[in-house]
Amino acid sequence: MGELDARVAVITGAGRGIGREHALLFAAEGAKVVVNDLGGAADGAGSDKTAAQAVVDEIKAAGGEAVANGDDVTDPEGAARLIQTAIDTFGELHVLVNNAGILRDRLVVGMSDSDFDDVIRVHLRGHFLTLRAAAQYWRAAHKEGKTLSPSVINTASTSGLFGQPLGGPTMAPPSPASRR
Repeated sequence: MGELDARVAVITGAGRGIGREHALLFAAEGAKVVVNDLGGAADGAGSDKTAAQAVVDEIKAAGGEAVANGDDVTDPEGAARLIQTAIDTFGELHVLVNNAGILRDRLVVGMSDSDFDDVIRVHLRGHFLTLRAAAQYWRAAHKEGKTLSPSVINTASTSGLFGQPLGGPTMAPPSPASRR
């Protein structure tokens, strides 16, 4: 018995990195998982559902239940289809993990307007659109008398908090001693 038995989770950006680890952990704890990943490169270019499908294959090989989804979370219709994938495949949705992101490691003085817009589009708009679609489902389910106890997890990178300029050293958070 896992902590997430009978729960259905959508995890965005789950083809690699932290999202992949979320998907594997949720599945190991008994959740049915929708592994969403557009399959773009770290900079957001391109798309390829292979990464999401590889995670699904790994979950299934371990005895779990999962389905791949390659919808773009920054597109309202894509976000809605993503949530609908959970409902159509597993009958409901309990957890949304917003993890999708792209990398534009630039100091503010060197970041272009278009790089900034790309980051905001994926990291904020993508979180908003998937959450809106999930919340619409949860509200309708509640009105129908279902008790789902929904949960939302939004992840963020330390790159966004502390910076990590290309070609330069990582800017680590200040040490406790330097904050005194």
